[in-house]
Amino acid sequence: MSTLNRKQVRQRIHRRIRKKLSGTTECPRLAVSYSNQHIYAQLIDDEAGNTLCAASSLDKGIENSASNQETAQKVGALIATRAKEAKIEKVVFDRGGHLYHGKIKALADAAREAGLQF
Repeated sequence: MSTLNRKQVRQRIHRRIRKKLSGTTECPRLAVSYSNQHIYAQLIDDEAGNTLCAASSLDKGIENSASNQETAQKVGALIATRAKEAKIEKVVFDRGGHLYHGKIKALADAAREAGLQF
C-alpha cells in the first residue's frame, strides 16, 4: 500500500463529499477551488452538466490584495451578485475537499452576506 500525498487525500475527501451532494437547476452547487495565486467559484447544475455562472480572482472587478481572505470575500460577493442576476437564491456549498477554514470560510460568509442561502 502506497502513501498518499496531500493532493490525493483532498481528492479522496472531495469524492466522498460529492457522493452526498449534487446541484439542480433550482438549487445549484457552489463549487470552490483555489490555486496558489487565485480562487475560483462557480455555480453548477449537475443534472444538465452546465456551469450557470462563475467568478474568480482573475475577474476585472477584483484586485488581488495582500490577504487571501480579502480576495476570497470579494469573489464570494461577486458570485452572489451574479447568482442574483441569474435569479438563483439557494445553493449547495461544495468546499472541494478543502477544510472549511480561511479563504473557503471567507468566501462562504461573504456569499451569505450578499444574499445567497445555503
